[in-house]
Amino acid sequence: MKSGFVNIFGKPNAGKSTLLNAIIGEKLAIVSPKVQTTRHRIKGILNDKNYQIIFSDTPGIIEPKYKLHEKMMAAVKGSLEDADVALLITDIKDDLTEVDEIFSNLSLKVPAIVLLNKADTANKEIIENAISFFSGKKYSKEVVVISALKNIGIKELLDIIITMLPEGEPFYTDDNLSDLPMKFFVSELIREKIFLLFQDEIPYHSTVLVQEFKEKATLTKISADIILQRETQKGILLGHQGQMIKKLGTLARKDIEEFIGRKVFLELFVKVRPKWRDNEIHLREYGY
Repeated sequence: MKSGFVNIFGKPNAGKSTLLNAIIGEKLAIVSPKVQTTRHRIKGILNDKNYQIIFSDTPGIIEPKYKLHEKMMAAVKGSLEDADVALLITDIKDDLTEVDEIFSNLSLKVPAIVLLNKADTANKEIIENAISFFSGKKYSKEVVVISALKNIGIKELLDIIITMLPEGEPFYTDDNLSDLPMKFFVSELIREKIFLLFQDEIPYHSTVLVQEFKEKATLTKISADIILQRETQKGILLGHQGQMIKKLGTLARKDIEEFIGRKVFLELFVKVRPKWRDNEIHLREYGY
C-alpha cells in the first residue's frame, strides 16, 4: 500500500484547479479565466486498493499586496512542508525563464514533476523546447506533457506519481473526496459565479460566507452572505431591480444542486465590510 501528499504549485492560471478536478473526477476546485481564483488549499483524496493519494490545489504564487494575499501564500508554504511529491505546473506558452525562477525559489525537498499544461494549444516545436528547457533542472525529476482540460497525459502522470509515493497506510479511512466541509464547497461555487458574471474589481474584492446549511425533508436550505469592500460595489452586484444577484443565485443554485444531489433553496445577502482583505478579524471569520 502506498499513500502520501501530492501538492500542486504554479503561477496563477497555470491550470492547477483544472488538474485537481481532472484527477479526482469531480469539481472540487472552482475555475475561472481570471487569476487568483483559488484562495485556499483544497485537498482531493484519490482512493484505490493499492494507494491513497491526497492531492492539494494551492493558490497561484504571487507577491502579496495585502493580508489576504499573505494568507494565500501561507497556504502555499504549508503545502511545501508536508508534500511527498510536488507537481510544478506551467502553461506551456508562459515565459519559461520566469517560471523557472519561481520553481527554483520554492526550495523543494521532495521529488518534483514538471507539468507542461495546455499542450493541446501548442505546436510540436513549443512542446519540444519546453521539455528540453525543464529536463536539465535540478528540481525536475520528470517532465510530463499534459492538458488538464482535455484529460491528456493524466493517466501517465498518475503512474509516475505512484512510483514516487512512500509506502504506508491510508491517512483517511472513509470514501470522502475531500476533508473540507460541504459549507466550504457551497461558498466556493457561489464565489465562482461572481468571477463569471462580474469584471474588474468585484471578484477580487468579494468573498462568501455561508451562514446556514440546513437539510430539510425535501430540500436543503442555504443562506449566504456576499461580502464586499465598498457601497458602490453593492449596487453593481445587485444590478438593476436585483437582476444580477438573481442571475448569480440561479447559476449558483444549479451547481450546488448538482454537487450535493438535492434540491436547494438559496438565499443571498450582500454586506459591505470596508478593507476586509486587510483586516485580521474579518479574514479569520471568513475562513482565511
